[in-house]
Amino acid sequence: MVLVAGPCVIENEEACMRHAERLVAIARRAEMPLVFKCSFDKANRTSHKSFRGPGLEGGLGILARVKRDLGIPVLTDVHEPAQAAAAATVVDVLQIPALLSRQTDLVMAAASSGAAINLKKGQFLAPWDMRAVVSKAESAGNRRLLVTERGYCFGYNNLVSDLRSLVIMRSFGYPVIFDATHSVQLPGAGGECSLGQREFVAPLARAATAVGIDAVFMEVHEDPERALSDGPNSYPLDRLPALLDGLRKIDDLVRSERMIGVA
Repeated sequence: MVLVAGPCVIENEEACMRHAERLVAIARRAEMPLVFKCSFDKANRTSHKSFRGPGLEGGLGILARVKRDLGIPVLTDVHEPAQAAAAATVVDVLQIPALLSRQTDLVMAAASSGAAINLKKGQFLAPWDMRAVVSKAESAGNRRLLVTERGYCFGYNNLVSDLRSLVIMRSFGYPVIFDATHSVQLPGAGGECSLGQREFVAPLARAATAVGIDAVFMEVHEDPERALSDGPNSYPLDRLPALLDGLRKIDDLVRSERMIGVA
């Protein structure tokens, strides 16, 4: 199982490098491959006053340093078709944000860039609706696709995780990721910001791993209470090693059971 993790947004170059370095050490200890994720721009903020990040040019420069200095693959969001080609020259995986999962021009531009694409399921989409999103990317000639579950709208300001989604989306033929931290987000619940229920990150991550996933996605932070974006649903870095130890044990068991079934 792969770990896709990092702060929600690039707060500054020093903080980005510090988080990436700690994640490299944590992932190495857990014996899990790491993809570092961080956004150069958080365009989907609740309020126009919220911090968005350094922008395309400055942010890609920082992510290029992470990749160069630490030798790890990097993932970042793109929000507009015009960003895809430039971002693909730096990062390994372009991510389509959940709220933009039905934006055809964005999906097609990202898929045409040559990078691997992480398609996040919209909070408003049933898992089988993602087949159409996958088809858009495939029509651009891209088969380097990932599909991510991140919860479904359940009334006002709330999300629920239906783990059947992981099984359904696996039938598309691509690796499936569970986003354990956005799944506990409470969108817009803070008025001009989103809140979150961090206490459910670990239980949901364990449950998804037991169902069978290829990667776990987590927004992490050294001090979530001071994070400039998605702090309430970010997982504390100092608690991550213990969680990954548990996930590895579950993943090993699930994979051994699969092998027994094949035999």
